[in-house]
Amino acid sequence: MSLQIQTDRLKLLPFTIQICEEALSCSTSFLADLGITPGYGWPDLETLDTLPRILNHLNKVKYPSGFESWMVLHKSTNTLIGDIGFKGLPNEYGEIDLGYGIIKSETQKGYAKEAASGLIDWAFKQNGIKAITANCSKENLASQQILTFLNFKKVGEDQEMFYWKLMK
Repeated sequence: MSLQIQTDRLKLLPFTIQICEEALSCSTSFLADLGITPGYGWPDLETLDTLPRILNHLNKVKYPSGFESWMVLHKSTNTLIGDIGFKGLPNEYGEIDLGYGIIKSETQKGYAKEAASGLIDWAFKQNGIKAITANCSKENLASQQILTFLNFKKVGEDQEMFYWKLMK
């Protein structure tokens, strides 16, 4: 895997079709072959719900482009603690949509903020990216705080969700 993002404490590696398929079948042998240890509780229900969408996006490209999902790993232990990424290639306006999740045993440690910051830096260095969008439920105060910290601006809402945008 040539694509990689490093932050102070984390390493981001793109998901592959093989990793997604194994995780969905409750296998982690390919991760072990890569020296990656799943963190306690990975994959969680949110990840299992997201993996088919990740697979769908990966099946549209020959190899991970960076605009799909990335595994979030502790740099020092190579432990998989979550995922972060975009929901596919940029739209015609140069926008990509961000999503992330950290396993419960590793929340409240700043990992989502750190991973998002690293991925946003990477994304804005790619040609044609003008904005990053995100959404979160109105009940998800942690995500609201993360998006606010990352300088996203609230651009809309409906009964259940807030919608956010970060311009380049």
